[in-house]
Amino acid sequence: MANNMGRDGASLGAVGMLVTVYVVGMVATIAALAVLTSTAPTQATDEAWGHAVIVTVLATVLLLRLRSARAGSVGAVRAIGVIAAVLLVVNLVEAALPGVFPGWMRVEMVAIAVLMAALLVLALRSARRARTRQENT
Repeated sequence: MANNMGRDGASLGAVGMLVTVYVVGMVATIAALAVLTSTAPTQATDEAWGHAVIVTVLATVLLLRLRSARAGSVGAVRAIGVIAAVLLVVNLVEAALPGVFPGWMRVEMVAIAVLMAALLVLALRSARRARTRQENT
């Protein structure tokens, strides 16, 4: 399918920017955990590492779906929305769990949730526009 995104090009540009910010944030989180493991081990718990690894894998999946979305895949845009929704909910729930994660990671989780809320809105708009365009062709 040709990439004839029209107005969606701007939406996917914003989606791409948010995904990039998320990926950079996850790389920074892994780097911070690596440093904290040797300098402040109480701030680099097993739970923190587990969370960071999982959300970093999802960052990779988001990058792959973004590539497909830019190639014109409406399903990929929907997948981005689903991943964003899951990350939004999971990060809010995990941030609210008492005593499980270090304070700095709770702040990171809330920031991710805000980022994912914005990504979800943009992905929903882009998918709706693409679906409307397909119905009109």
